[in-house]
Amino acid sequence: MKTVLITGANRSIGFETARQLLKLGYYVYLGCRDLVKGQQAVEKLHAEGLDQVTPLLIDVDNPASIQAARTKVRSLDVLINNAGISGGYPQSSTDTDLHVFRQVFETNFFGMVEVTQAFIDLLKQSSSPRIVNVTSGLGSLNRQSDPTYVHYKVKPVTYVSSKAAMNAYTIVLAYELKNTAFKVNAVDPCYTATDFNNHSGPGTVEDAAARVVKAAVLGPDGATGQFFSDDNAPETGISPW
Repeated sequence: MKTVLITGANRSIGFETARQLLKLGYYVYLGCRDLVKGQQAVEKLHAEGLDQVTPLLIDVDNPASIQAARTKVRSLDVLINNAGISGGYPQSSTDTDLHVFRQVFETNFFGMVEVTQAFIDLLKQSSSPRIVNVTSGLGSLNRQSDPTYVHYKVKPVTYVSSKAAMNAYTIVLAYELKNTAFKVNAVDPCYTATDFNNHSGPGTVEDAAARVVKAAVLGPDGATGQFFSDDNAPETGISPW
């Protein structure tokens, strides 16, 4: 049975991703910052007959928490870096407090890097390791500079820049692992109605999670080093960086 760790998985897209992967036969480590909430999420899945799941306390802002989580996972085939924060709204590049920048980057970028580095040894033991970094179309520098982009006017600076940094890391990581069995990709779940955006998005968590799952279960001929997104790129499913 293949195993997957999903950070930020006790609700919204992360939770639905866990549900869909469980239905595909994966064993899921459901990453959460609050173990009580994680256990409640697991109980919901158990009620659906999905029992190959364990709540895993992992706060991506806390190095000690990441290392403690690492000791509880014995094997891993898929890592989904899903945890993220917005930094709140509105945000201006000229007066947003640096504390907010640091807070957002700590979760969206540095935490993602630290989790990846902590679990990379386990992933290397898998015959088909996959890393999925859950990003955003807002992190595309190409789209952000294109006035025809559907979300061109949406520019929360800390979130945009942290996701752009995630995308850059994804490119480098995929390059370094290109001659291995790894598939490393960034996935934009698209504008989805979740707690993250006060349920303002038009998309469903089911569709968003399906996009993440698609990258998580790529076969040996699947792409690596790509930015998958249906947002303004439905003809190819790939967004420009």
